[in-house]
Amino acid sequence: MNVSALEWAITLGVTVAVLLFDVVVIGRRPHEPSTRECATYLSIYVGLAILFGIFVWNFHDRQFGLEFFAGWLTEYSLSIDNLFIFIIIMASFKVPKVYQQQALLVGIILALIFRGIFIALGAVAINQFSWIFYIFGAFLVYTAIQLARDTDHDDDADNRIVKFARNHLKFSENWDGLKLWVKENGSRVMTPMFLVIVALGTTDLLFALDSIPAIYGLTREPYLVFTANVFALMGLRQLYFLLGDLLDRLVYLSQGLAFILLFIGVKLILHALHENELPFINGGEHVAVPEIPTLWSLGVIILTLFITMILSLLKTRAEAKRSA
Repeated sequence: MNVSALEWAITLGVTVAVLLFDVVVIGRRPHEPSTRECATYLSIYVGLAILFGIFVWNFHDRQFGLEFFAGWLTEYSLSIDNLFIFIIIMASFKVPKVYQQQALLVGIILALIFRGIFIALGAVAINQFSWIFYIFGAFLVYTAIQLARDTDHDDDADNRIVKFARNHLKFSENWDGLKLWVKENGSRVMTPMFLVIVALGTTDLLFALDSIPAIYGLTREPYLVFTANVFALMGLRQLYFLLGDLLDRLVYLSQGLAFILLFIGVKLILHALHENELPFINGGEHVAVPEIPTLWSLGVIILTLFITMILSLLKTRAEAKRSA
């Protein structure tokens, strides 16, 4: 994929502009957004992602367009799973609703930074070492198995770094917007927002470790990897407030994501075998295995998300009827 320096510059410029707009709006008027506000912004972001995919399809190549849509849907579904952790963190620290939007924005910016770093590292690793696909594939298969077994994220909200901060730093009980520390009785102390940001940051780091190998299993283009992640994260804050209790009804989301990660992991391993250069596998020669086309990958992802949503809603509706 031939992406000019101008196209990269425009993409980065638009990304920074959108983030700055969010920061200015939120910093000026912290509030709990209405359903109409969230739906409007989310529609704009989703519409922009679709338009961008059409642009890539028409001006670069149909194959790259398919890769973008497959990557974007995968990253978006992983981001929705990330929202479960965000909700648990907000509830665990009893973050006032007026400050939740600010905390979410910081979490999204941290996620974008971490993913940007891993995108760059992943691109370098792929260019230098073809066998890295074996590691990516095995990691995704392992992650899929763990995700399918453990759907309870409660322990993630109070991780080791947060526990260390609680035990070794002085904290205030008072909230003061996004301020991480304030002065009380002449000494500097951390605010509860500090712990929230630490929890969000470490969660983002863990999710970046999952999401980057997953999308590199769908496309090897750093430009598409970056833009898919950007568009997936842009609507995350609005989705948090818009869905609300609906997230709790997606009871099979983890299983659906586990299947998608397993599928991409197998796809990566097959690709690694096809491009094999390791001397202890088939004497360093390529292994004649079938590779999964991107169109098939996109179909599997869409079908899995659709079935996951339908089964989740059917189960929660049946449980609601029984409890009534």
